[in-house]
Amino acid sequence: MAAFGDEKGWDVPLGLKMEIIPLTRPFANYSGNIFQGRVLLDGKPVPGAEVEVEYYNRDDVYTTPNVYFMTQVIKTDENGVFTYCAPWPGWWGFAALKTDRKKMEHQGALKDVELGAVIWMEFTAPLKR
Repeated sequence: MAAFGDEKGWDVPLGLKMEIIPLTRPFANYSGNIFQGRVLLDGKPVPGAEVEVEYYNRDDVYTTPNVYFMTQVIKTDENGVFTYCAPWPGWWGFAALKTDRKKMEHQGALKDVELGAVIWMEFTAPLKR
C-alpha cells in the first residue's frame, strides 16, 4: 500500500530468482478490475509460465461447481505478461511456477526443483454511502 502519500516503486523488480512484477498498481483495486503482472526469472521475462490464481475463501463463503474452478490457470504471453480479472471482492493469490534447470539431490536421487513467485492482491467492492 502507498505510504505517506507516495506510491512509487511498486513496479520495480526486487532482484529475486523468480518474481511477479505488477503492471497494475497492486493496491486500491475494485473487484472486476483487470490485474496484469510480468513473471521474471533471473530478471528476464518467462514466456509460457503457468500462473495459478486462487481466491482466499477464509470463511468458506463460496463453493465451486467442481475442483477445476478452485485454481484458475493462465499462461504468460511471449513477454512474460499475464492478465486476470477478479470476479468478486476479496484476497486473490497469484503464483507463477517453473521447474528449475538445476536438480537437487535428495536421498541419493536427483529431484526437480520448483521455483515460485507469489503475489497477493486485495480487490474490494465500492463503499456505499
